[in-house]
Amino acid sequence: MATSSPVRVDEEIHACAAAVAPAMSRSTAQQISHWARIGKEFELAPDVSLRDIERVLACDSSYDDLNSREQAIVRAEGAERTEQRRRTLDLVAEFEAAGMSYVEQDDEGTIIRHQP
Repeated sequence: MATSSPVRVDEEIHACAAAVAPAMSRSTAQQISHWARIGKEFELAPDVSLRDIERVLACDSSYDDLNSREQAIVRAEGAERTEQRRRTLDLVAEFEAAGMSYVEQDDEGTIIRHQP
């Protein structure tokens, strides 16, 4: 019988796993373990070069030089980095601090212009 060890997981990963798990007939913990096994397999795959992936992510190499599995990893990592950056953005504060005007659209589609 397999044993388990407690591990801290990022809240976003936990929430995603909790959302996906029922559709896959898994518990949240089972879903996270499943994703961890997939990640392990990617790292151990002979046709996946983590060094090449890291070079592309650092903009030191071309995405087109990667095989399809490596490109999938780059896309997933890129999406995660984009989401992390998006969560930290506070453009309203930046625009106001810079004395810049900006526009936004409300829920009804009306354009609202903000002046400094």
